[in-house]
Amino acid sequence: MKIVVQRAKKAKVIVDEKTVGEIEHGLMILVGVTHDDTIEDAKFCANKVAKLRIFEDEAGKMNLSVKDVGGGILSISQFTLYGNSEKGNRPSFIEAARPEQAEPMYEQFNELLRSEHGLQVETGVFGAMMDIDFINDGPVTLILESKK
Repeated sequence: MKIVVQRAKKAKVIVDEKTVGEIEHGLMILVGVTHDDTIEDAKFCANKVAKLRIFEDEAGKMNLSVKDVGGGILSISQFTLYGNSEKGNRPSFIEAARPEQAEPMYEQFNELLRSEHGLQVETGVFGAMMDIDFINDGPVTLILESKK
């Protein structure tokens, strides 16, 4: 799994002109799934996202997690994270998992954030064209991968 984590002041996702997920403060994450991802990859990434200390404490140091600050998570499925543009000008998405594999893995990841870490998780609509409106806080942006 590959995840882009962005600290957000607020974020929402819109599908067909309707807001389907929204948070006020927390993390906006883009989640990509590849062919050989397993539940262990989802557990690793959920644990990492939940415990990342990227929010400032009273001393101004990045020392608090999203849970510590009472933030939510807006989780968006993003197959293009596995796009490869090394050859030519059109990216290849061969490394992205097919929807029938990616969607259950994405849903399991989100459920782990909720059940194992007690986080509020809002989502977009898997496979839909989505508009994402958010304010990046910092900006703070990190890329996580379950396998290196």
